[in-house]
Amino acid sequence: MSTMQWGLLVVGLFGLVTSSVFLGMVLIGARRFRREAMQEDSRLGERPEFLPAISLFKPLHGDEVGLEANLRTFFEQDYLQHVTAAGGATEENGVSRVELLFCARNESDGGLEVARRVAAEFPEITTKFVTSGAPWASNAKVCSLAAMAKVATHDLWAISDSDVRVTPDYLRRIVMPFADAKVGCATCLYRGVVVKGGLWSQLEAVGMTVEMSSGICADSLIEPVRFALGPTMVTRRERVEELGGFESMAEYCADDYVLGNWIAKNGHKVVLSGHAIDHMVLQADFVDSMKHQVRWMKSTRFSRPKGHLGTGLTFGVPFGVMAWAGALMLGMPVLGWCALVGSVLGRSIQAWVVGKYVVREKRIWSAIVLFPVRDLIGPLIWALSYASNRIQWRGEVYELVEGGMMRPVEGRSASFATTRLASDHERR
Repeated sequence: MSTMQWGLLVVGLFGLVTSSVFLGMVLIGARRFRREAMQEDSRLGERPEFLPAISLFKPLHGDEVGLEANLRTFFEQDYLQHVTAAGGATEENGVSRVELLFCARNESDGGLEVARRVAAEFPEITTKFVTSGAPWASNAKVCSLAAMAKVATHDLWAISDSDVRVTPDYLRRIVMPFADAKVGCATCLYRGVVVKGGLWSQLEAVGMTVEMSSGICADSLIEPVRFALGPTMVTRRERVEELGGFESMAEYCADDYVLGNWIAKNGHKVVLSGHAIDHMVLQADFVDSMKHQVRWMKSTRFSRPKGHLGTGLTFGVPFGVMAWAGALMLGMPVLGWCALVGSVLGRSIQAWVVGKYVVREKRIWSAIVLFPVRDLIGPLIWALSYASNRIQWRGEVYELVEGGMMRPVEGRSASFATTRLASDHERR
C-alpha cells in the first residue's frame, strides 16, 4: 500500500513541477503578447491606414444557432467608412473593397438562405453565393474554400468559420500585418462564448479561452508561429497558389494548421494578431461537448504529435489532487493541502492573466472560477484523444492517419466515393 501512496505523491509532485514550469512560460508569453498587442492598438490609428481590398470566405453548413447574428457582424465592419475617410475608392474593378463569399453544398442549404437574407440589408457590399456540390475530398470545408477561390476578386483572403462573431474593427486589425510583404499568413486568438447550455458548455468555453491561448503563449517562447487557427486565417492568393491551391490540403483534418504551417515552411512569416474574437460554443450537453473537444485534441495529436504528448504534463490541478491524496495517506497533511491549494491557485492566476490580458475575456471572474475545474478534466480529454483514430464530423465518420490526413471509414457511402473519384478525375 505504501508503494502506491508514495507513487501518488511522487507523480503528483513531479506533475506540479512540470505544470508550474508551463505556467511560468504562459505568464512570460502572455506578457510579451500583451506588449505586442498594445503596439498593434497604437498602430491602428496611424495614417495613412493600410486598407487593401479583401475577399472574405465563409463556408456554411446549415442554419446553426446564432448564425444570423454571427454573419451580421461581418457586414457591419467599419472598413469601407475608413477607406472613404482616407480618400480612397470603396470599389475596385467594379467590386466593393470588402467582398463576402458564402459557400454551401447546395442552393437549399439553410445557412445560405440566412446569408442571403442578411446580405440583402447591405447592398453596398459585394456578396457572392457559391455551391460546392457533394464533397470531392475528406475535408468538406476545404472543398468549399476551393470553390470560393475560383470566384474571389481580390488577392487578400480572410477565411473564418460560421460560428464566430467579430467587432466592427476586425477587418482593419487582421489586415495590418500584410503591410509587410514578408507576411504570408495571419491568424488570431479567440474567446469561447456560450450560446446555450449550462456547466459543460461553460467548461468547453473556458477551455477555448484559457487553455488553448495558454498553449500558444507558451509555444511562442520556443519557436515562431508556424500555424493558423480556423476561426480566422488571412493569406494572399499567391501564397495559396504556391501550395497547389486549397485542393492540396483537402485530405487533412486540421486544414488551419496545415495552411499556416505550409506557408511558414515556404519561407513566409506567419503572424499572430493581437486581436481576439468570439467563438460561439454550440455544444450544450456533456456528450456533445466531450465529442467536440476530443475530436479537436485528436486533430492536434496527429498534426503536432510531440507537442500534444507534452500537453499531458501541463494540467496542474489533477497533479495537485494526486499529491494531496498521497500526502494525506502518508500522514503529511500540510504538504498535501499546500499542493492542492497551490495547484488551484496557479490555474486561477493563469485564467486571470490569459483571460484579462491576452484574449480580453469579458467574464473574467467566471473564467477564474471555472478554469481549475476545466483543468481537472483536461487529462481525461487528452487520454481519450489516444483511445482511437476515428472522429465524427458533420455526421460522417473518418479515420485519422499519420501526418494529420483523414480518410472516410470503409462502407461509409458509395455516393461519396463515386463523387470523389469523379471530382479527382476532373481536377486532373
